[in-house]
Amino acid sequence: MKKVTLVLSDGTQFHGESFGYDMPVAGEVVFNTAMMGYPESLTDPSYAGQLMVLTYPLVGNYGVPPFTFQGTSKAMASANPMRHLPNFMESDRIYASAIIVADYSETFSHWNAVESLGDWLKREKVPGVTGIDTRELTKVLREHGVMMGKILFDDMPDQIPEARYEGVNFVDMVSTKEIIRYNEGAGLKVVLVDCGVKANIIRCLVNRNVEVIRVPWNYDYTDMDFDGLFLANGPGDPDMCEDAVNILRRQMSASAKPICGICMGNQLLAKAGGATIYKLKYGHRSHNQPVRMVGTNQCFVTSQNHGYAVDAQTLGGDWGELFVNMNDGSNEGIRHKHNPWFSSQFHPEACSGPVDTEFIFDRFVETLK
Repeated sequence: MKKVTLVLSDGTQFHGESFGYDMPVAGEVVFNTAMMGYPESLTDPSYAGQLMVLTYPLVGNYGVPPFTFQGTSKAMASANPMRHLPNFMESDRIYASAIIVADYSETFSHWNAVESLGDWLKREKVPGVTGIDTRELTKVLREHGVMMGKILFDDMPDQIPEARYEGVNFVDMVSTKEIIRYNEGAGLKVVLVDCGVKANIIRCLVNRNVEVIRVPWNYDYTDMDFDGLFLANGPGDPDMCEDAVNILRRQMSASAKPICGICMGNQLLAKAGGATIYKLKYGHRSHNQPVRMVGTNQCFVTSQNHGYAVDAQTLGGDWGELFVNMNDGSNEGIRHKHNPWFSSQFHPEACSGPVDTEFIFDRFVETLK
């Protein structure tokens, strides 16, 4: 294993070893407190441009599942992976720029594992670092807030990558470039605005017998024939997605058709409703965020992955909060007071994670009928 150094933008250094692809890389350093789910997290497009720190101390012990796809052969899926949903991953490849762990297990054991985490990273040319004191690193990030960082190789002193995150439209980088249909012929049609959608969001809709029409993030769908609109999750700053917000506003002005959003979708819906967005100090990335439904004492354990939040105080008069975070009081979802438009900041599809809030999909599909 080659010696590497993680250098944060404030000059703090952490030393470790490479167990993935040997390549210097830079990005926004964020931490995830989930105890499991690294295959799903690494393939979540919302991690694009980020160096993902896992706080759980042992990573890799259950290996990596196969990259198989639903209803098709591996050869067909390889020819056009965006048209087919992976069985065990959240997208067609790894989107995180790197993974940083305390203790990487080269030995793995799981009924569904076909390769090690290290081998997978090398195959997809993604760096992996072990031997880092992730508890101390997380304390630094919690105190300072997320910051940019670089993974440098001691034997490559001249290769110093440039870190870019602010001002980059990562949504445009990860969104589909074509219209893709799933479950064609179903009675109800939903246009899904792909800002970096996780595969399990599509699965949850298809499993409820809905035809999903997946369109690029900035596609004008206002003249299309559909029963409802779904705004997906995605990476980066929602203020970079003004095209999507403007199209959404035109749709809301022309029709009261049902709208549901998740994560980035919550923020885009809020922006269309007049609200502003702000960046959280270190974001919510975990499987155990407590969320309360507004107007009730009902709480849910939720899976989350976002660095921005809606300023609920700036919502228009026709809007209200649907959920709030019980840890810091930040917004976790909004609803329109008259039209069937609502959203969640957390991930009700929760793969991997708790499934307490999958009823969000049931409520959305019910509004389509």
